[in-house]
Amino acid sequence: MADGNWTGISDFILMSFSSLPTKIQSLLFLVFLFIYLVTLMGNSLIILVTLADPMLHSPMYFFLRNLSFLEIGFNLVIVPKMLRTLLVQDTTISFLGCATQMYFFFFFGVAECFLLATMAYDRYVAICSPLHYPVLMNQRTCTKLAVASWFPGFPVATVQTTWLFSFPFCATNKVNHFFCDSPPVLKLVCADTALFEIYAIVGTILVVMIPCLLILCSYSRIAAAILKIPSARGKRKAFSTCSSHLLVVSLFYVSSSLTYFRPKSNNSPESKKLLSLSYTVVTPMLNPIIYSLRNNEVKNALSRTFCRALGLKNHPS
Repeated sequence: MADGNWTGISDFILMSFSSLPTKIQSLLFLVFLFIYLVTLMGNSLIILVTLADPMLHSPMYFFLRNLSFLEIGFNLVIVPKMLRTLLVQDTTISFLGCATQMYFFFFFGVAECFLLATMAYDRYVAICSPLHYPVLMNQRTCTKLAVASWFPGFPVATVQTTWLFSFPFCATNKVNHFFCDSPPVLKLVCADTALFEIYAIVGTILVVMIPCLLILCSYSRIAAAILKIPSARGKRKAFSTCSSHLLVVSLFYVSSSLTYFRPKSNNSPESKKLLSLSYTVVTPMLNPIIYSLRNNEVKNALSRTFCRALGLKNHPS
């Protein structure tokens, strides 16, 4: 490409929801601020309670604590800048800031895919091999599984972000999104991106489908085990430990797959923004609720923790 068709870019402009009226943007700011605060408080509370209460020192809550750490990081990467854009119309983000945001977005996104698969495996062992569960899911094994879930985010984020930001960009620097995501940034590139797009599609298949297949495999075994339970009460109890996980998995995988399987798809930018909101803003808020806050063990642990903090006598569980 001729030199006259390319210019260096020192910053980007996030279009966010600029097409909406100011009053609507102000309303969105209040809604997203509320969701953001609930997300931070809910996930922080889960971390503190699962650490403080000995009754929750089990593999299930160990992985849930990892998920809460991940969701907090996910939110801190995206939501503060989005709130600032909605409040004071500060739409500018530096070149390095955009690359950093994209890097950690990919890191946390990939880690969540594999962590959800690990949590499915934990439920599989708990339901299908309850007598061997304490031995199979000991602390050392849980730590290894957690590390294995977090690690893939590093190479994926490093390769994708470094490769994308090594391309030359056109004169326009307007990113039609509320954060620096790969598809809208890719549209600003003034070079042949065919190889990168192939990598993006293959990478998405590997990152999304491999954990998804592991989850499906785990739950097929779980379903077979639940059907063998003679009592209806036993079946309901076993299924209740998995229903929350299945709900979050469905929301996360469906929305992320629709967004990332085709980096330059013909879908409208507005529809992609809505899909992105579902797994970047809404799901992190719902996770502590649907995973834990309706869980009797967590409710009792919260009660005991608050009673200890206030110097009161513990309520019976």
